[in-house]
This record gives sequence, structure tokens and C-alpha cells, in this order.
Amino acid sequence: MVSSSIEARFSSAAPFILERWSPRAFVAADISEAELLALLEAGRWAPSAYNRQSWRFLYARRSTPEWERFLAWLVPFNRAWAENASAVVYVASQHTIKNEKTGLDQDNSTHAFDAGAASLLVQLQAFHDGWVAHPVSGFDHDMAHVQLNIPENYALHAALIIGRLGKKESLPEYLQKKEQLSDRLPLEEVAFSAAWPELKAE
Repeated sequence: MVSSSIEARFSSAAPFILERWSPRAFVAADISEAELLALLEAGRWAPSAYNRQSWRFLYARRSTPEWERFLAWLVPFNRAWAENASAVVYVASQHTIKNEKTGLDQDNSTHAFDAGAASLLVQLQAFHDGWVAHPVSGFDHDMAHVQLNIPENYALHAALIIGRLGKKESLPEYLQKKEQLSDRLPLEEVAFSAAWPELKAE
């Protein structure tokens, strides 16, 4: 359940937004390809500039030959808990595109924004379907980029660790206290009318 302070602060947000969070405790359970693709299908419907759909998902499931390889790129801290998950999905997006008129490469300025939207829809669909997802950036980006055979004009952003929620007691003690919904900054600190507020003098 959402704590009373969080619920009061975000009372207008939908429950599936309020109650989504990023746990580290997973049950070592398999996910079928059909189940995982159903989550990624949600990401396919994300909005994007000019409907370019510049993001790509690269995935491995538990109990498949690719699983250990996908875990190997994670930093040790993340691998320690991610190895109990059901899937690892790396998220990339195309940062340069061909100009239709000139045929020259140009920046795709919204690629990261669009990939983030797609990633969030995957996380929300996972929560809706009884899974949980934890996005991480702690992995060897260069090695993963090469070994995943990602083209040079694509940036590798993050990995989504997806699985069934486990008990926090399965984690080291120093992580157990983090295994809960996190609060957020007050809305007035992130939403400004008309212009960015002036910095207050110290």
C-alpha cells in the first residue's frame, strides 16, 4: 500500500502510478517469451517524435542460453540481486537519422525522451500484469554495446530488470531498508508556472 504521506501528496495520480516501484528482491521464477513480449508490446505503443519509434529492446530470459551473458555486463552490485530476476531487457535508441531531403545524418534530438516513454510503459504494464521492474544504468555500456551488436548510431541507455516480487529478507540487510516505495519531491519543486523561478539568495 502507498504510505499516507505519499498518497496525500499525489492524491490525483492513478493507483497504478502511485503503487509502482522498483524493488530489488525477486523470486527466481521463469518468464515465458509470450509473457515478456506482452510487456514489451506496451512499450511499442509509446508516443515518439514524428512516430519514429527510435527505441529497441534487447532481452534475455532466465533459464535460456543468453541469460548469463546479459547478467555479466551488470556491475557487481546490480548483478547480485538481478540474478534472481526473470528477464533483463536492455534499452537502446537511435540518436542519428538520415535527413530525407539531403540524405545526410542528423541528430535525432528526442531519441532518449522517446525511449524513456517506451521504457516507462513497459514498467507500468509489468506492474499491471503482476510483475515488477527495476531500471538500472549500472552496467558496462561499451561491452554491452559491442556484444549486443548494436549499431553505432544507437545509444544504450539502461537495463530493465523484470521479475516476480520476492521477500526483502532475501536481500542483504543494508538493502532491506530500501525495499519500499520511495517518496518524491513536492510538486512545487518540479512544476513551475510561466518560467523557472529565480534562485533564492543564500
